[in-house]
Amino acid sequence: MKKTYKVEVDCANCAAKMEEAVKKTEGVKDAALSFMTLKLKVEFEEGADIEAVMQNALKNCKKVEDDCEIFL
Repeated sequence: MKKTYKVEVDCANCAAKMEEAVKKTEGVKDAALSFMTLKLKVEFEEGADIEAVMQNALKNCKKVEDDCEIFL
């Protein structure tokens, strides 16, 4: 399953860090964050609990960029 989320991030470098953090989150198959559109596209592993995965993804993003936001 794929979902798109609106994000808030200040710079392209921070967006790249966020994208990597989301990709490393358990339950995420792939992710792509566009700084230009401020959108995060996430492809989930089969059978993943999307809510829980995205909460963990947000926590991982906050570790690398504490003022970022993913609007869940």
